[in-house]
Amino acid sequence: MGKVGRRMLKSAIPVIRDENEVSLVVVNGENAAGGNGLTHEVLDELLSSGVDVITSGNHIFDKKEVFDFLDDVPSLLRPLNLPEATPGHGYVVTSRHQVPVAVINVAGRAFMSFSYDDPFVAVDRVLNSLDTEVRVILVDFHAETTSEKSALAWYVDGKVSVVVGTHTHVQTADERILPRGTGFITDLGMTGPRDSVIGVKTELVIQKLRTQMPVRFETAGGPGQFGGLIVDIDEASGRCRELKRIFYME
Repeated sequence: MGKVGRRMLKSAIPVIRDENEVSLVVVNGENAAGGNGLTHEVLDELLSSGVDVITSGNHIFDKKEVFDFLDDVPSLLRPLNLPEATPGHGYVVTSRHQVPVAVINVAGRAFMSFSYDDPFVAVDRVLNSLDTEVRVILVDFHAETTSEKSALAWYVDGKVSVVVGTHTHVQTADERILPRGTGFITDLGMTGPRDSVIGVKTELVIQKLRTQMPVRFETAGGPGQFGGLIVDIDEASGRCRELKRIFYME
């Protein structure tokens, strides 16, 4: 979330990689540029910070310049379950240490601003198209409600390695491994301004809620916080072995 989030990410990635032998870093970057959307400059900054794949959600199109490069960067994802003609990619298959890894980005439909297609059908379509050698599969489910996120995780239990929820900016403490080996957390939480309302200057959110009038939101500054999840996956089976939730504040 904004400049503070990028600063926190840049300082955290090298430490987390070294301490946990992390092979692949996936970041939801839809709020990375000023709190809304993504620019090419910010994209380059994230990739140079050690990010391997960038997922997104309903804010991916907020900066119109994203249309200039969305098709050309396979590691930058937009929600899979948008109309077929939508620019960009909804999933990517990459490789780490000769192990193929699929990352799928899908959005929920409850209380969301876009009219997304069925996320269950969209994920099934990708899973059915993947080569059988692709066993390590990560899903970023960008959705508003906890029930929808949980339902999708149970639906793909045993079919993917992990389902992580994004969008609400508030980390949940419910990480677990489902019975058939899929890891799940309802929301990873926000990496961004600590003293804020989900990343926005507090006084602006209070003003909007008290007056019910339009207010131009601005991303907060100051100290930061970092939220995320480390996932240990068995490369042969694709099953999740261990989850380690990360959250700290400056």
